Amino acid sequence: MRATSATTPRKRGLPLLLAALAVLTPYTPLAGREAAQQPGEDPIAQNLFAPELIMKYSGDIGLDARQRGAIRDAVKQAQSKFLDAQWVVQEEAGKLVHLLQANPVDEKAALAQAEKLMDLEREVKKTQLSLLIRLKNLLTPDQQSRLAELRRKSG
Repeated sequence: MRATSATTPRKRGLPLLLAALAVLTPYTPLAGREAAQQPGEDPIAQNLFAPELIMKYSGDIGLDARQRGAIRDAVKQAQSKFLDAQWVVQEEAGKLVHLLQANPVDEKAALAQAEKLMDLEREVKKTQLSLLIRLKNLLTPDQQSRLAELRRKSG
């Protein structure tokens, strides 16, 4: 009986999680855009570096122990914010889904809830951009140039 009750909320929560992820999808590629688009197509991605990219080429760009620690700390701090935001986004997306399931839809209430959700998206995007700027600023100009070159070569 316990196993059933433990899995039921997860099954009900899955559509809400998917809705929350769909809401965040336009913003999550910002950090990993190197894989999604060719550099040069996106001027923001062209000038910033995802943590995964930095760590992948850490040896090639000569990342030192201080930089590694600072990058790890910055990523941990941002991940904590993202995790908190994910819970709130999931809850608020669920509220929006509930409002949209009504027939007729209360347009005013749905738009107000959508506004809340978009405010959360804005905060997620701001946190993500802040992280990427912080990471770039931890790299020397030579490391940035080398990393941009490695990114171009890897396609």
